[in-house]
Amino acid sequence: PGSVLTQLFSHTRPRRQLPPLPAHLEMDPAPATPRWNLERPYLTGRFHQEAKVSAASQAPGSKPFSLDSFSRGAGGGAGSVLGSYAVSVQELLVIDDLLSALVGIEGRYISIKRVRGKEGYVVFQIDSSMDLALQELTRRIFPLCEDFVLASQFVESRSHFKTGLVNHALAAALRAFLLDYQAMVAQLEHQFRLGRLSVQGLWFFCQRMMSSLNALAVLIEKAMSNNTSGSATLNLLHSQAKAMAGDSAVRSLLEKMTDCASAAYLRMLERWVYEGVIDDPYGEFFIAENKSLQKESLTQDYDAKYWQQRYSLKDGIPSFLNNVAATILTTGKYLNVMRECGHNVQVSLSENSKLTSFGSNHQYLECIKSAYDFASGELLTLMKDKYDLIGKLRSLKRYLLLDQGDFLVHFMDIAREELTKKPEDISVEKLQSLVDIALRSTAAASDPSHEDLTCCVVSLLSESSQIILYPLTIIFTYLMKQERSSLLKKLTSLKDLDCAYSSDKLAAADVDQPMTLNITGLETFCLGYKIPWPLSLVISRKALTKYQLIFRLLFHCKHVSRQLCQAWQIQQGFRSVKILGTPILRSSILCRSMLKFVNSLLHYLTFEVLEPNWHSMHGRLQTARSIDEVIQIHDFFLQKCLKECLLLLPELLMKVEKLKALCLQYATSIQLLIPSIEVAAAESKSKSGSSRARAKRSQDRDEQLKLASENVVMSQSILYVSQCPSQSILQSLVPTQFRFVTHHLASSAAGNSSRSSTRSSRASFLR
Repeated sequence: PGSVLTQLFSHTRPRRQLPPLPAHLEMDPAPATPRWNLERPYLTGRFHQEAKVSAASQAPGSKPFSLDSFSRGAGGGAGSVLGSYAVSVQELLVIDDLLSALVGIEGRYISIKRVRGKEGYVVFQIDSSMDLALQELTRRIFPLCEDFVLASQFVESRSHFKTGLVNHALAAALRAFLLDYQAMVAQLEHQFRLGRLSVQGLWFFCQRMMSSLNALAVLIEKAMSNNTSGSATLNLLHSQAKAMAGDSAVRSLLEKMTDCASAAYLRMLERWVYEGVIDDPYGEFFIAENKSLQKESLTQDYDAKYWQQRYSLKDGIPSFLNNVAATILTTGKYLNVMRECGHNVQVSLSENSKLTSFGSNHQYLECIKSAYDFASGELLTLMKDKYDLIGKLRSLKRYLLLDQGDFLVHFMDIAREELTKKPEDISVEKLQSLVDIALRSTAAASDPSHEDLTCCVVSLLSESSQIILYPLTIIFTYLMKQERSSLLKKLTSLKDLDCAYSSDKLAAADVDQPMTLNITGLETFCLGYKIPWPLSLVISRKALTKYQLIFRLLFHCKHVSRQLCQAWQIQQGFRSVKILGTPILRSSILCRSMLKFVNSLLHYLTFEVLEPNWHSMHGRLQTARSIDEVIQIHDFFLQKCLKECLLLLPELLMKVEKLKALCLQYATSIQLLIPSIEVAAAESKSKSGSSRARAKRSQDRDEQLKLASENVVMSQSILYVSQCPSQSILQSLVPTQFRFVTHHLASSAAGNSSRSSTRSSRASFLR
């Protein structure tokens, strides 16, 4: 067998070189049809083609001859003219030729001529000397002969490997029909041998077959002119069957051809909706697979298109599947996800669930819907039960949305020294160990997913990471000092953020006066999270980046609040001294106002934005029926949180960030100006010793505080720091700019039963 195959494929015709396909569209080339199978007429059925004699066998000066000239010239002389015979003899002779012509073979008096420029088209001609009445009846039968030749040529040409499975199935159905037709011709020949067949009888018996074969010829002409394959062939069959609504017999034949041709397509569709496998060797299926997209890109690439483009719809969709094409695509995608998870699941097949045909009863639509419901429910159950989707989202809320405050407070205490270093001096491994210590030392240790939490120090030189730091002051300071345009382009590329992040708006924002700020780990620290497959479909790199944007805003607010608390605690040491009318009292009042502002902002972000939106998302996730619906709900939650956290309002957010930066500068300056270390030391020592010693130390402490409050240099410095927050920034935050905030505060509090607390928190934040 090996040697036979070698000889069979060694004589194949050289194939035309085509341009290379993209890597994701490459497929195995179709086997070529052997050359001798294309050239030998008795294998192709083209008995009418010109028979050429080799030069070696031809006599010198001889000309190539055709089958028609050979057959018609066999008789020779005047006696071979049909008109020289009696009419009864002419009828017998023409019936004999007609029986041959009905199967595409030339006779002695009926010849076949090929139509130039049209492959497969032929015309039949009769001897003009024949009786006129017989000529008329004979010419009526010629269309049937021509349709048979055309159908035979179509069957032969569409049986090649490269034409596809649908054309193979259609050619097989046509071949079966032509076998019935040839059986009819054999029966007519038997009647002719018995002397029971006339030309009129032949015409009568061919009537029933003529309409059917003519309808098939019309179909074949359109298929050959458009070179259809796959879904295009099915669409053509479907439209032709609808067009023949007036002829029930022809319509039934075309519907049968449609069922036969769609059998191969149904097998491809069955494997996709029941197994999630594309079994498409000739590229006929309307779903394409892009193998270059890998699932790992979901956790690495911000603009990953795995879920949208790994499997996608092609242009050629069968017309009767247009309305359910998206459902079919989604069903196979769900099954693919489960298969890549090692969860081999297959839709249970029954007699009612098998795709038998695309008939008018629409049974295939019910099968597709049941397969979609099964795949969707199975994947959703797998994600929720085995991979604990809700638990992962709750864990993200606990850490990245600061739902569990004790972990963050403990971490900021133990990592304070490391976070105050420059980014290049920070050890990420040490920070990670401190994060683990904070997790194990707090209530977060009970969370089974706490080991998935990671940390990182974002590099300002990495364009892919700069977006995480937005919208903190460090980015705007960095923009004014270094590569401003590159990050602006990065921000404008976030098309999914419904915000006008245009270069003009950001350039027009109030950033003309750069704020001095040392870049430390507090400005570049960020938490991360390990998202396993298939949860990365829902919590992709893009979704995680949005979580990190919100975390950076909350973390920075927490840091500013802690610094203001330390400044306030330092100023409380002067309570025992009369500071009425001094700059220290004025500074203390300003510190309380700053602390109230930051705490009100934190309260708004956490309790009036994140918490209500989380509960709304959690409730909707319980009723979700598919992973696509889960992805949509989760993305809507993140988008709404970004919008209500002011992250999509660059102009307003810029001013809020400036106020936070001024608060941070103020707290740092107060901690440097007031001698808190000595006071704290005197206070700690007064806890021990005799009552006389304690009184002595208390008196010394009061004198020290009094001297500090009367120090002219320190008083002037505190007065300068207190006046440092520019009134222009505060005045620029006019009520019109806070209308958006007020609107979202009101909307987020609409469902809250505690109206009074909402109004007070809103009023305090606006103040």
